[in-house]
Amino acid sequence: METENPVNYKYMGRSFNDLSINDDSTAFSDCNSDRSGEFPSASSQNRRLLLACANSENSDDLIRQLVSDLDSCSIDEQKQAALELRLLAKNKPENRIKIAKAGAIRPLISLISSSDPYLQENGVTAILNLSLCDENKELIASSGAIKPLVRALRTGTSTAKENAACALLRLSQVEENKVAIGRSGAIPLLVNLLENGGFRGKKDASTALYSLCTVKENKIRAVEAGIMRPLVELMADFGSNMVDKSAFVMSVLVPVPEAKTALVEEGGIPVLVEIIEVGSQRQKEIAVAILLQICEDSVLFRTMVAREGAIPPLVALSQSGTNRAKQKVSY
Repeated sequence: METENPVNYKYMGRSFNDLSINDDSTAFSDCNSDRSGEFPSASSQNRRLLLACANSENSDDLIRQLVSDLDSCSIDEQKQAALELRLLAKNKPENRIKIAKAGAIRPLISLISSSDPYLQENGVTAILNLSLCDENKELIASSGAIKPLVRALRTGTSTAKENAACALLRLSQVEENKVAIGRSGAIPLLVNLLENGGFRGKKDASTALYSLCTVKENKIRAVEAGIMRPLVELMADFGSNMVDKSAFVMSVLVPVPEAKTALVEEGGIPVLVEIIEVGSQRQKEIAVAILLQICEDSVLFRTMVAREGAIPPLVALSQSGTNRAKQKVSY
């Protein structure tokens, strides 16, 4: 597996280290446990769940029963068991280890392939909530969750797709899983979610792609899947609340030549110049970093950047920007 390392770039005869913007903590908040509603009414199951959450001994007994119910011949019992396990894993972090140790992971993965959309959604989301525990990530991946999660990205409800993207992000935090996720066909589906999903879907897809595309072969897959068009469109839309996220994803892609070419073909240069003119300070810094990588070793691209009017805003940024921005522009 080839993971990108910091690069020493040269531009206009001068060298500088690692153009990537490292402060991505506020642009990418981790996909956390599911944000959908819980039980619609105070059912007996609801009261049982609340009791279990409050009492460790009761929760152990309930978890064992629920894991057993996942293999029930009754689809209604399976639905209820998956829902309760999903919520137990959401509400109490210590339950995530208990549920995994009770043997829930494999039957939950099986539910992800269900033709029943509600059952699939709860299976996906339960796996997402369990994957929030670092101790569970390797077990989830080794139990065969990646391909079913990718299928949920293709066929699931909007919530299932969003939570599948989050679960794949969590699994990608184990470095060895990034190539497996890419080779499973996840990248084009995440690009589609980025382009066509709702706001949460776009956010979750961009976060997953940002993690996965630290691997070179996944960068190429993303470019071949047409990622540059939605990235450029989202960066051009300052009302989308996706400018920072899209720019960060683009910044990890542009070191590969295919991404630079695709960015230019999709009209990315004028969008980046506009960001330098009117974007936030951080957005300006990311845009400068991307433009410098585009211009690296390409007279044609440097000429195109200059013709788009980049020089005046770059000069202004060199005079009024942060020290980090001034350092980038000076090169």
